[in-house]
Amino acid sequence: MVSDAQEERPDPNALLARIKAEEPQRRGRLKIFLGFAAGVGKTYEMLSEANRRKQRGQDVVIGYVETHGRKGTEAQIGDLEIIPRKKIEYRGRVFEEMDTEAILRRKPQWVVVDELAHTNVPGSERPKRWQDVEYLRDHGISVLTTLNVQHLESLNDTIYDITGIRVRETVPDSLLHDAEIVMVDITPRALIHRLERGEIYPSDKIQSALNNWFREGNLNALREIALREVAQEVDRDLSDYRKEQRIKKTWATKDRIMVCIAPELASMRLLRRGWRIAQRLDADIVAVYVENRPLTPEQQEQFRSVLALADQLKIPVVTLHGEVADQLISYAKEHQITQIVIGHSSRSRFQEFLKGSIIHRLTQELRNIDILIAAPPEDEAL
Repeated sequence: MVSDAQEERPDPNALLARIKAEEPQRRGRLKIFLGFAAGVGKTYEMLSEANRRKQRGQDVVIGYVETHGRKGTEAQIGDLEIIPRKKIEYRGRVFEEMDTEAILRRKPQWVVVDELAHTNVPGSERPKRWQDVEYLRDHGISVLTTLNVQHLESLNDTIYDITGIRVRETVPDSLLHDAEIVMVDITPRALIHRLERGEIYPSDKIQSALNNWFREGNLNALREIALREVAQEVDRDLSDYRKEQRIKKTWATKDRIMVCIAPELASMRLLRRGWRIAQRLDADIVAVYVENRPLTPEQQEQFRSVLALADQLKIPVVTLHGEVADQLISYAKEHQITQIVIGHSSRSRFQEFLKGSIIHRLTQELRNIDILIAAPPEDEAL
């Protein structure tokens, strides 16, 4: 005979399931295989790691991989489970994108997601693949992915200056700060040999690539930038560790960067430059705008773009009112600014004669502050 107490006793499996469901969701990890150009071997190395994890008993699936017909890369897929892609119709054509919701339903430990900077076709749940990756991580799924250094947002102007090509697909630099970075490296000369052998692009595209992106000078510069990015992340990890262990402070003083912005697109270049300096110095950064006259509709539109980039780079913006040079000098002194980033003056010689040069006043009255006067863009819409 079963007593009432026994009948009311909860199912242990149900209790465990409820406890597990109530536990806070642990965010998935992110591991980025970083390179400086197509063909260095990022996807190959990513798939190699996916196979190693599977051999160790981890649950790994492929969410999206682009082999570009490279036989060595295709062979690395092996028997990894592939989540079928989602088909989306756009303007009379059918495109294939990663099926993020299907991956979420499958709920693996790790998912392989190639080409982090990819822009999804209109009609997708999210416009960018990096946003899909963050969505999966928010649901506890860890991600292996690939990225070329030229797709980092803060490097956009630098890459243009080196290559003459404006990279349109970018990802926030903050993704690197929350990720484990693996540098996939090869010498530029070896990469060019791969290209010439037809291991990267079809034969009809090789010469065009050699004449443009794959010039040896370009590749050397891009490789150096990638190596510096990885070194910077290592420095950040080490600094965090020293702080956590309370060993000692890394620097005795703190640098403070002030970026002088205006309602014009050229200020986006200044924000990126200032952000890069702040990252290298582990410095505080602020953008300062002095409002001294009403803005035209065009200036308002441009300023919205400037503010949007500042928000993306997580740079606080301070708005002051009054005479530009007076306000900048006052703010720099009161907030112990150590470096100023400012663009070339847009005032005409006649205006400078009447009102004076802002840069001249800054250099005269802030002699203990380093001032970087950034070069203006050349005939290029930012």
